[in-house]
Amino acid sequence: MIDIKETLSSLGISSENNGISTGQKSWKGGGEMLHSYSPVDGNLIGKIGSASNNDYEQVVMVSMAAFKIWRLVPAPKRGEIVRQMGDQLRSKKQALGTLVSYEMGKSLQEGLGEVQEMIDICDFAVGLSRQLYGLSMHSEREKHRMYEQWHPLGVVGIISAFNFPVAVWSWNAMLAWVCGNVCVWKPSEKTPLTAIACQNIIQSVLIENDLPEGISSIVTGGREIGQYLAEDNRISLVSATGSTRMGRSVGESVAKRLGKSLLELGGNNAIIVTDSADLNIAIPGIVFGAVGTAGQRCTSTRRIIVQENVYDEVKNRLIKAYGQLRIGNPLDENIHVGPLIDKAAVENYLDAVEKIKEEGGRFIVTPKVLEGENYRSGCYVAPCIAEVNNDYPIVQAETFAPILYLIKYRTLDEAITLQNAVPQGLSSSIFTLNMREAEEFLSQSGSDCGIANVNIGTSGAEIGGAFGGEKETGGGRESGSDAWRNYMRRQTTTINYSATLPLAQGIKFEFE
Repeated sequence: MIDIKETLSSLGISSENNGISTGQKSWKGGGEMLHSYSPVDGNLIGKIGSASNNDYEQVVMVSMAAFKIWRLVPAPKRGEIVRQMGDQLRSKKQALGTLVSYEMGKSLQEGLGEVQEMIDICDFAVGLSRQLYGLSMHSEREKHRMYEQWHPLGVVGIISAFNFPVAVWSWNAMLAWVCGNVCVWKPSEKTPLTAIACQNIIQSVLIENDLPEGISSIVTGGREIGQYLAEDNRISLVSATGSTRMGRSVGESVAKRLGKSLLELGGNNAIIVTDSADLNIAIPGIVFGAVGTAGQRCTSTRRIIVQENVYDEVKNRLIKAYGQLRIGNPLDENIHVGPLIDKAAVENYLDAVEKIKEEGGRFIVTPKVLEGENYRSGCYVAPCIAEVNNDYPIVQAETFAPILYLIKYRTLDEAITLQNAVPQGLSSSIFTLNMREAEEFLSQSGSDCGIANVNIGTSGAEIGGAFGGEKETGGGRESGSDAWRNYMRRQTTTINYSATLPLAQGIKFEFE
């Protein structure tokens, strides 16, 4: 069995923890105490002092001072610091992955996989530190050179969600750092200890390299801390991951001050299963997408849209697969499904179940809250499946729970219309061996989501690709591809090396 106390100790976590940190300095904070309980067994893991307004002010001031130094460090040297951070994460992978699993409730394999994502984005960012390219353009004026260059923004505020308590922060932080920014992280109040563990790891690298505090900072607390970041003119970019409701509030506050925001919000992801699909790969993809992280991923599979000719076979295979799911302690590697994050999430699950019944849905795999010694935290529920219509109000909403909706279709055009007919637009997938169906799904008249997959599920993403979605998902992009541009400002520069001053478009402006 895993020794949780030993795991916490190896990550610098005690029964009472400093909730505010700027590199080398940390303090408990003047706000209320946060209590982190594990959804695995209901035990108190630790207490964390949250930030007061005065604490927040100190963090921002220290961060601004650090930015003046960090932005002048050459980008490849900033990349070297991130490389060292990646090495430290490698050495702490087992312990940090275990803490992610225990504090959040996802399976140990998923917890370790989340830390691996952090390591991977470090590697990506190291290479990126030598590739922050601008363009060179031909000027219409003789002996003029025109080009664009990219500069760091300043202080980047990162608001992360409980379901990926460390990985999504790293997607933002590692890229922001190689771009020359400093970061202030407001982690979820439901998973603050994983954030403190990460800060301890990053802090050790900053100290080793004699770098200023404030390059990496955390401020723990509730909604008000996120609001501080959103309303603060000194925060150059606010990157927020969470619900559409939260993102709308952050986006409005940032927009009022004409600031920059990067929003990665809710998903209502569908998989289309055609009658040419290989069901031997489709069924595992559906089941993992629907029950992985207990349905609490923004990319979790919510809807299965199945061609009528294979509908009964898909339904029967899913019923059989769900009957084999093992639910329990996520630190046990034989377990498929762990708990929901807390009892409030269980209530949301139960509310959704009642709405499905009221709106006419029929359960083919029965929902229930699990009881007994193995489920004593009260956070364990059974993944379930309901036959529904796509236009039910509950189906139109994102339910952060392992509830899967089954929907029948006739033609591919109908299936794509059903998939797109929700307010969210994050991830989508089609299982088919028909090239025409696959290409139609990926065409301009196909999926309207930011992510569109063929013969893989909706859940999970590689860090090399830009991650994010459309519509109520927010429109932001994080992680790979050219997402680094979010963390920099573009500057167009023209240099005149002639002895005259020709104006653009041949304009004449002469005087004696």
